[in-house]
Amino acid sequence: MPDMTDEEENFCKKMAKATRGRHAVSDALVNAKLAFGFLDDSVWADGLLVFYEIFRYLEGAMIRLKNTKIGLLPLSELQRTEAFERDLDHYLGKEWRKNYSPRDSVAKYLMRLREVEDTDPTLLMAYIYHLYMGLLSGGLILRKKRQLMQKISPFKAPATSDGNNVTDFGEQNSIFQLKHDLRESMNRIAKTLDEDTKNKLIEESKIVFELNNEIIRSVQTHSSAFEFSFVRQVILVLVVLTIVLTILFKYVLR
Repeated sequence: MPDMTDEEENFCKKMAKATRGRHAVSDALVNAKLAFGFLDDSVWADGLLVFYEIFRYLEGAMIRLKNTKIGLLPLSELQRTEAFERDLDHYLGKEWRKNYSPRDSVAKYLMRLREVEDTDPTLLMAYIYHLYMGLLSGGLILRKKRQLMQKISPFKAPATSDGNNVTDFGEQNSIFQLKHDLRESMNRIAKTLDEDTKNKLIEESKIVFELNNEIIRSVQTHSSAFEFSFVRQVILVLVVLTIVLTILFKYVLR
């Protein structure tokens, strides 16, 4: 059992409670936007691209602030910048950086991160905690949904293991353990903070999800023609499954 008091355990729960509504909006946006990426690599790549700069900044900040409380977070196994770059190379080609510049919503997000680092760097822990926990939870779920859709879609070539580096933490790392260690460390650090700083972290957590939602909204899902094509494919898959289940029930299971 984790060696934590009720007080420690409650801090992450307090952050979760304070951000519940914004988190729900974020989940809905991710599922609505990146569902198109289940069968369209360019949409999936755009979803990676909007978060690439955010993780890259945070990982740079972790190095710069390694001698502060941020250095107490267990982040050595969670570094994702190179994984993002390998995935983007796979989907966009090796030359994607040549004409790339962050979009407005990403630039706004980065501006906030710089402001926080300059004025109260402890608050960057809100971004680190929520983004990495999100990747370890929702990110892995989206990957599994995408792999399933690609397997059953008659319109998509068989899925490969390429392009999934961001959500691949290696066989030596248990996802459950990584999440547990991050949560436990955040709770342990919170015990050393005064009430004002903890309240600021909770308020900054709300901003995390607001900024996340802005960049998710910017993910390009292309034209309505693609949306029609995607819906058509999903409907066809569901029809095929219905037929198969009907046959099984009528002739096999009855």
